[in-house]
Amino acid sequence: MAQIEQSDKGGKKKKGAQKKMQIHVDFTPMVDMNMLLITFFMLCTTMIKSQTLQISLPSNEKVEQEQQNKTKQSEAVTLILDTERDSEGNVKVDPDSGKPAHIIYYYEGKAEVADENHDGLIDNSNLKVEKFVGNENGEVQGIRKILHNRNKQVLEKIDVLKTQWKNKELTDEEYQAKAKQIRNDSTLTRPVVIIKAGPNASWESLISALDEMQINQISRYQIDNINGVDSALIFDYQAKNPRK
Repeated sequence: MAQIEQSDKGGKKKKGAQKKMQIHVDFTPMVDMNMLLITFFMLCTTMIKSQTLQISLPSNEKVEQEQQNKTKQSEAVTLILDTERDSEGNVKVDPDSGKPAHIIYYYEGKAEVADENHDGLIDNSNLKVEKFVGNENGEVQGIRKILHNRNKQVLEKIDVLKTQWKNKELTDEEYQAKAKQIRNDSTLTRPVVIIKAGPNASWESLISALDEMQINQISRYQIDNINGVDSALIFDYQAKNPRK
């Protein structure tokens, strides 16, 4: 509580002089009240649980030696990430979407680099180009559509699980367990995606590629280094399709 003490040191005072007063404030009740409030909020507050991203890790299934080449040919999809940059090294912006200009070179199966005509160009290059587009009007677009179609059997089964989970026929734990079994089901047609980052690729493009693995429920993927064959395919594509 506040107390006002009038200072009177005695002696003769001048006529009309103001009286000096000292104010003393006791903060002890305020401190006690703050401690009570802190204790109250600590006991009544619910702490926020940390939220973590669930990642569909590559499966540990074993592939027989005689099946490895067949698997690579029929199920492999290679993504080569690239980012358009200006003369100063800054990331360009796609004029159509207003987003960073990321380019995805991709090919399915084994890379074709034959040059039988000896003209410096690949005869039957299977390299194609897509972008990170996402969904438009409820339809998958861009590289997401390619991956969606390659993992269609898994996605169809997981969609059934999602419906059961939304109808509360499955708990969160049951849904996650069954979805994991479907992603790792070797009887289903599933792609093996190899992600490679080019010298100009940004971290954002790599993260976007990993996001596509989660969205399309792809469990078998890996990050690898770009090699000479990949560079030859890109140079060949750029020679045949010069950028404007």
